[in-house]
Amino acid sequence: MPAHTLHIDFLRFRDRLQTSRRAGKAHLWDPIRQKHLVLQPEELVRQLVLHYLIEERGYNRNRISIEKGLKVNDLQKRCDILVYRPDLTPLLLVECKAPEVPLSQAAFEQIARYNLPLRVDYLLVTNGIHSYCCAMNYATESYAFLDTIPHYPPTASEPKL
Repeated sequence: MPAHTLHIDFLRFRDRLQTSRRAGKAHLWDPIRQKHLVLQPEELVRQLVLHYLIEERGYNRNRISIEKGLKVNDLQKRCDILVYRPDLTPLLLVECKAPEVPLSQAAFEQIARYNLPLRVDYLLVTNGIHSYCCAMNYATESYAFLDTIPHYPPTASEPKL
């Protein structure tokens, strides 16, 4: 496991998930979008990450957007989770993968492309098992991996490049 992997047990939030069966399929309640969704592995990861961000890191649910549409190089895309600061400027972009999907270079390239129009301070890539978070520095065109996901809103003492 690479040194920059965050050690987060997202599964400890599984008891917060609201599941149901509809038409023979398992569904999961999304508290942000306020609707039931078919339970897919990537959606499970997204919902567990949402609970972690809200309950553990203090993120404001009213500042979270799910599957927000973006225009990237004239193509319409959707990012998994986008968190805004209190002043409504983009803060954190999250890319979720299913647990069985390894976090490859392609996942990091995907989130980097999605970030082109956003220019967030923090990027998070996770498959629920492995997670990587980095702080962006646009002035020097660099980034640094973090040991944790910043609190909301990030404090002056938290890493920012």
